[in-house]
Amino acid sequence: MNPTIKDAKHRMDKSLEALRSELAKVRTGKATTQLLDGIRVDYYGTATPISQVGNLSVLDAHTLSITPWDKSMVPIIEKAILEANIGFNPVSDGTNLKIPVPPLTEERRKDFVKLIKKFGEDTKIAIRNVRRDANDHLKKEEKDKNISEDELKSFETEVQKITDEHVKIIDELLKHKEIEIMEV
Repeated sequence: MNPTIKDAKHRMDKSLEALRSELAKVRTGKATTQLLDGIRVDYYGTATPISQVGNLSVLDAHTLSITPWDKSMVPIIEKAILEANIGFNPVSDGTNLKIPVPPLTEERRKDFVKLIKKFGEDTKIAIRNVRRDANDHLKKEEKDKNISEDELKSFETEVQKITDEHVKIIDELLKHKEIEIMEV
């Protein structure tokens, strides 16, 4: 495989990973520890991901639990969750935090669907930009006489095929996530 095509595929895969990561953070009405992934806690002067200061678990479909390794972190974690402004109100019992995940309203579900569609469109744009960069690089190689005109056409076809595959995956991810969000 041509190094340009290999690089393009790698960059498109990275875009898909980023989309999956963004989709995982979008609430579906069910409790998952991924909902807390973006929150950082001041842990002895260092902004630390919440998952690294305690044990995160799902108690039931609508409740998360955090058991900090250092009990003095309970109020700091509670404050970080409230400041993250993601609609959660943690309840502390002094040693643990329980976080009720409120059910989503129909309007909120529709807002989340719009949001994931925007993420999907942004990812498609990123993938098309990678395709454009790869094709430009291949044309430059052909102009510099490093590859023939026939190879250029073949490589461009391969880049388009990879692009189409990635766009199809994006559409499938969005369809699956939309079903998950709209499910009551």
